[in-house]
Amino acid sequence: MTNDNRTELVKEGERLDDLQLGGLYLIQNPGRFCFGVDAVLLSDFARVKPGETVLDMGTGNGIIPILLSAKTEGKHFTGLEIQADTAEMARRSVAYNNLEERINIVTGDIKEAAELFRPAFFDVITVNPPYMLARHGLTNSEDAKTIARHEILCSLDDILRESMKLLQDKGRFYMIHRPFRLAEILIKMNAYKIEAKRLRFVHPYIDKEPTMVLIEGVRGARSRVTVEPPVIMYRRDG
Repeated sequence: MTNDNRTELVKEGERLDDLQLGGLYLIQNPGRFCFGVDAVLLSDFARVKPGETVLDMGTGNGIIPILLSAKTEGKHFTGLEIQADTAEMARRSVAYNNLEERINIVTGDIKEAAELFRPAFFDVITVNPPYMLARHGLTNSEDAKTIARHEILCSLDDILRESMKLLQDKGRFYMIHRPFRLAEILIKMNAYKIEAKRLRFVHPYIDKEPTMVLIEGVRGARSRVTVEPPVIMYRRDG
C-alpha cells in the first residue's frame, strides 16, 4: 500500500501514533479507549516461538497483535474484538502497516470464542482484560472506556473457559491483571486446567505496592510457579 493510500485509512477525529518499533503505527481515537503501558508490558512478557499461532482476546485497537508481530517470529496473530467499530479501526491499523498476511481481526464475542475458531487451535492466547468487576464504579455500561475497564461484556470465567477450549495441550496463556484479584485468578485458572507457571509484579516505584501482575499459564501443565524479579516503572526522579 502506498503512502498516499495509507493516509486515507485514518478517519476524522482519529490520530496516528508512532509505536517506535519497526516503523509501526497505530490508529487511535482519543474519544475511545487508547492503549496503555499494560499492553506494552504484556507484549514484552508473552513468549511466542517461531511459527506459532496467537489469539489476542479483546484486542481493542489491535495493539498487542501488532506489537507481537514485530517482537516475535510468530506465524499468525488473530485479534478478537466484540465492538464492531473498534475492530474496524484495528483492521485499518493492520492495513496501514501492511500486516494483512500475519494479522487478522475478527469481530466476535469472547464468550463464544470456541465457536468461532477450531478447538485446540492456538499455541498462545494473550488477554489484557477488564480489571474491575461490573458493579464497581459503573457509570455508562455502553461507553467504550467503561467496557474496557469493567467486566460488562465478559468475565474472568468466560476468558478462561474459552481459552481452555482453544489452547493446544501445553499451550501458553498470558494475562495482565490487578494484584487485588490474584487469589481469585489463580483459583480459577486451576479450575480451568490452565496452570500458573510465571508471575511478575509491576510496581510504580521500588517502595510502592504492585499495581499490575503479569501471569503465564500453561494448559494441562503440572503445578509449579516461578515468581520473577519485579518490573519497577519509575525512579524517584520520574
